[in-house]
Amino acid sequence: MSFVSGRTGVWLMGARGSVATTAITGALAIRAGLAAPDGCVTELFDRPWLPPIGSLVFGGHDISDLPLPKKAEALGAAGVLPAHLAAALSSDLAEVDAHILPLPSTVDDIARDIAAFRDHHRLDRVVVINVASTEPVPTEDLDLVDLDGLPPSSRAAHAAFTAGSAFVDFTPSTGARLPALDALAHRHGVPYAGNDGKTGETLVKSVLAPMFAMRHLRVRSWSGLNLLGGGDGARLADPAANAAKTASKQRVLADALGYQPQGTTRIDYVEALGDFKAAWDLISFTGFLGTSMRMEFTWHGCDSALAAPLILDLARLTAAAHAAGRAGPLPELAFFFKDPIGATPAALSDQWKLLIDFVEDLQKSLEGTAEEAHSDAGTRSGPVADSDAARPLRASDATRPPASSGAEVAGPSTAPDVARSSAAPGAQIARPVGASDVARSSAALGTQIAGPVGASDIARSPAAPGAEAARPMEALDAARPPAAPGAESTTPDRDGGVA
Repeated sequence: MSFVSGRTGVWLMGARGSVATTAITGALAIRAGLAAPDGCVTELFDRPWLPPIGSLVFGGHDISDLPLPKKAEALGAAGVLPAHLAAALSSDLAEVDAHILPLPSTVDDIARDIAAFRDHHRLDRVVVINVASTEPVPTEDLDLVDLDGLPPSSRAAHAAFTAGSAFVDFTPSTGARLPALDALAHRHGVPYAGNDGKTGETLVKSVLAPMFAMRHLRVRSWSGLNLLGGGDGARLADPAANAAKTASKQRVLADALGYQPQGTTRIDYVEALGDFKAAWDLISFTGFLGTSMRMEFTWHGCDSALAAPLILDLARLTAAAHAAGRAGPLPELAFFFKDPIGATPAALSDQWKLLIDFVEDLQKSLEGTAEEAHSDAGTRSGPVADSDAARPLRASDATRPPASSGAEVAGPSTAPDVARSSAAPGAQIARPVGASDVARSSAALGTQIAGPVGASDIARSPAAPGAEAARPMEALDAARPPAAPGAESTTPDRDGGVA
């Protein structure tokens, strides 16, 4: 056995977009020893049961026909990734590109492509990650529509679940946040996580807002201006998609402060910025005796370079959770998201503690086979200390130098098949539930939502597993392989999406 989580595939929805291309190129570069895994949070843990970056096999769907090597070359020219990597890894990227398929028009076909990818490479499991373009907030009650009426992100989640694969939504789109899809995930025994990757301005907000709250300083207003280019910036020029994104970015303030200060978040498309982005925030607050003060910060970042390592992190952690027998939502991964599924803390420090405990829970679930995995650690790049497989995670781990790891080119597997682990999942952290948590709780399965669905109406915390949604969406609940017929998707490939 090479490692506990088994041989893992990553199926990317929007696989030729900037984020996906950067993630794939980075994984291949790490494997080849051409780059270090800087920015990959999971490298701090160095657990032998995490599928190493070097073992990940990539494939996906996209409506773009631009070959992956050409996309990487363009990103190199734009300064998103080192230009020499695109040339050095051209043949490896071409091999991965052979497993990026046109987006089918039906959910059945999407699921079949995922299953075929798994079987072709003899994978133990596949994690489907949505990095496609941001969708508008639904204007209808999605619990009352059939499969054909679902947005592309929800059809992708449905296809993933029926193919027996985990699902991660790195966008603010609806994805798996529907009671019937939650029931489907439990029925097929697969986990899911989301939503909307947290990489820039919102990452800073999740640190600063709790600081004001802990110091009992009253935030009077908080306004932010975001400027970005690239494909995602162009997509967010659409008012409907822009509204979905800004709602996700502002939510952290109310969650962290306990109230919503005055102010807005604005996103403007600036073509000249390409895949880079800038954000400027102005915060006004009052202190002792009502004295007025203010704080400003500016953030400059590369959208794809910030998001790509998190894609690799989420693939590794979600695959390990699947190996541990977890099914349904993974709120413990809130650390990675602006708008996490479930009732989770908003402060980044609290989310980090949640993530650490999650890793410890996985350790307990998988420790029965961790020793065997460690004995074959030669498939991992970088040594693993004997004590790492069984000891509790320490705070000092956050400062330990990570081991290097690499990526594997998609191709026929020659590695031995790995037995799946079905240990019970670890417990979630118990904490007090505040008012902000109430807004995140979804109705029990079977409850129909009356009226249009807005950004706050999408169910973020799924109901109890196993229940059926009482609505005409029979295809979701039918006990049959592999998937129900779906509708055509018009989702363009995603070039960023983490402003």
